Amino acid sequence: MPQPALLAISHGTSSPAGQAAVAALVDAVAQRLPDVTVRLGHVDVQQPDVAASLDAIPEGTPVVIVPLLLSAGYHVRVDLIEQSAGRAGIVIAPALGPDARLVDALMARLAPLAPGPDDAVVLAVAGSTDDRANEDCREIGRMLSARLDRDTTVGFLAAADPRVDAAVADAKTHAERVVVADYLLAPGYFHDLAVRLAAGAPVAPPLLGDDEPPASVVDIVVDRYNEAAR
Repeated sequence: MPQPALLAISHGTSSPAGQAAVAALVDAVAQRLPDVTVRLGHVDVQQPDVAASLDAIPEGTPVVIVPLLLSAGYHVRVDLIEQSAGRAGIVIAPALGPDARLVDALMARLAPLAPGPDDAVVLAVAGSTDDRANEDCREIGRMLSARLDRDTTVGFLAAADPRVDAAVADAKTHAERVVVADYLLAPGYFHDLAVRLAAGAPVAPPLLGDDEPPASVVDIVVDRYNEAAR
């Protein structure tokens, strides 16, 4: 059987910065897997979509789809299955999170904001209509709280409560300074929304930016592929 191709599927974004950051991640993964065909597609917003991405991979080549998504919501549980139906030899790997290595990346992004022992920390997450995805994000919140050795409030940007603005407002009642950790993969609409809802509180950058992709995130994508390919 030929070596499975790796089809990395992002959510998709209209943000040029977000597009470049995700492409850089996939390039870094391809460098780590020189003998594997690595392609990037999108479940929403951008092209190529899942079907077009699969069509670009030769028929008969097995494919591992790695969702570049931080939690397993509707896109992972429904969209990817439906959009890849009809082609044999496809395995869909788990979402990137929850994973302790994502907390490594969050800590690195938070470090320049230098949260002090008396500061409150809010973890901004996208939010989903599937509460299993929200629970994945709450688990990351618990992991970050343990790493920081302090309570961390999860604030949602859509679909669930408490919203980020409410979480920040509540944190301000018992802390002089609030710092927002940004549990988003790349710049785009949700990061811009997090900055607005933070109401002046400093917001850390997303996990990916215009710098080199965190090695921990590259490791997760590679591991998701290798585990599914086996």
